[in-house]
Amino acid sequence: MSPTVSHKDNSRQRRPGAFNHSPDMKSGPLPPGGWEDRPQEAAGGEGDKEALLVRDAGPGELPRPPRGCRAELSSILLLLFLYVLQGIPLGLAGSIPLILQSKNVSYTDQAFFSLVFWPFSLKLLWAPLVDAVYLRSFGRRKSWLVPTQYTLGLFMIYLSGQVERLLGGAGGRGPDVTALTVTFFLFEFLAATQDIAVDGWALTMLSRENVGYASTCNSVGQTAGYFLGNVLFLALESADFCNKYLRFEPQPRGIVTLSDFLFFWGAVFLITTTLVALLKKENKEVSVGKEETQGITDTYKLLFAIIKMPAVLTFCLLILTAKVTLYSMYVSIMAFNAKVSDPLIGGTYMTLLNTVSNLGGNWPSTVALWLVDPLTVKECVGASNQNCRTPDAVELCKKLGGSCVTALDGYYVESIICVFIGFAWWFVLGPKLKKLQDKGPSSWKCKRSN
Repeated sequence: MSPTVSHKDNSRQRRPGAFNHSPDMKSGPLPPGGWEDRPQEAAGGEGDKEALLVRDAGPGELPRPPRGCRAELSSILLLLFLYVLQGIPLGLAGSIPLILQSKNVSYTDQAFFSLVFWPFSLKLLWAPLVDAVYLRSFGRRKSWLVPTQYTLGLFMIYLSGQVERLLGGAGGRGPDVTALTVTFFLFEFLAATQDIAVDGWALTMLSRENVGYASTCNSVGQTAGYFLGNVLFLALESADFCNKYLRFEPQPRGIVTLSDFLFFWGAVFLITTTLVALLKKENKEVSVGKEETQGITDTYKLLFAIIKMPAVLTFCLLILTAKVTLYSMYVSIMAFNAKVSDPLIGGTYMTLLNTVSNLGGNWPSTVALWLVDPLTVKECVGASNQNCRTPDAVELCKKLGGSCVTALDGYYVESIICVFIGFAWWFVLGPKLKKLQDKGPSSWKCKRSN
C-alpha cells in the first residue's frame, strides 16, 4: 500500500493520485498526475475559515505577510471620506420631510416622498453593470465613481437654484411633493450608484485582513455625512437656533439656506472628485481571477447564483423582516456583509446584502407612514352629525363651525403592534440568525460554473 503524504500550503491540501508504484520522496519529481489539488470546499479546517480573508499567493510567490491598518491608513481615510460624501445626499433628503412637516403636509404625502430612499433598496438591479462595465485603463471602480460624483456635484449646483421653488412658500403655494419626490429620487439614485462603486472598491482597496475596516468607514462616514446634511443643516437653517446660539443680533433667517448648502457641497463634490481621479490609483495587486468577471451576462448569472445559495437566501429573508422592530443592527450588519462577501464578484455581492438591509428598513418606514392616517381616529367637535374621516369631511366640519380633534393617534397604535411583532420575530426567527453566523465561509462563497 502506498503511503499517504499530506502537504498543506496556503490552505490547500494535496492527496495521492492514482498511480501504481509507491512514491519515493528522495528519488526526484513525482510522475505527472501523481498529485492533484483538492477543492477548497473539501479541504476543511483552517483553510476553509480563512478562504475569504487572505489572498492566495500566485505561482512562484511567497505568502504576503499580514498588513496592519497603519500601512493602509491613507486608503482607510479615503474610504471614510467617500462614505461621508455619500451621507450628504442621504442627510439632505432626510431633512426634507421635516421641512414638509412644518408646511403641514399630510402623512400620506410624506409616505410618498419616502420613496426617494428606495434607490438604495433597488440598486441591485444595476449593480452588475457597475461591476462588469468599466475602462480598464482608468480603473474598475473609478470608471463609475468619478463620473457619478461629478454628476452629483453638478446636480446639486443645479438643484440649488430650483429647490426653493419646489418647496413652495412664494405666493402662498404649497410644496410640490411630486416634483420634490422625482428630483430627490434621481438625487438618491446617483448616491446609490456611488455607493455600489465605493463598496466594491473597499473590498480591493484594503487587504483582506483589513477589509473589516470598510464597514467601520461605511457606518462612521455615512453617519457623519448624514449628520452634516441633516442635523447641521437644519440647525444652521433655523433662524431660532442661529439667533439663540450663534448671533448677537436676531435675524429673520438662518445662517444658510438649502440653496446655499446644496451649492457648497456641489462644489466640494467637484473638487474632491478631481483629486481622487488624479491622485488615487486602484490596487493592482488583486489578481484577475479573484476580482473580475467576464461581462454583464456573467455578472448577472453570478448574482442569481448568489441569491440561490441557502445561506444568502435565508439571510435576505430574515433581514427583510428584522428591521420592522430592530433598528440598532446597522454597524454589525455592515461588518458581517463585508466579511462574507466573495471578492470574485465583490461589488455586486456586497451590494446585494446591503440592498436587502436597506430594503428591510425602507419598506417598514413607507408602510408605517402610509398607515398613520388610516389608523388615526378623529372626531368633529362643535358640529353635529359630522366626522373627519376624509379631507372633504374635514372641510365640511370646519364650515359648520366645528373642528377635528384627534381621539386616537395612529402612531401609538402602530407602536403597540410593532412591539408584539418584534417579540414574535425574535423568538421565532432569531435563532436562525445565530445559525447563519456560525456557518463557514464556504457557505457564502460563490460557486462559479464554467
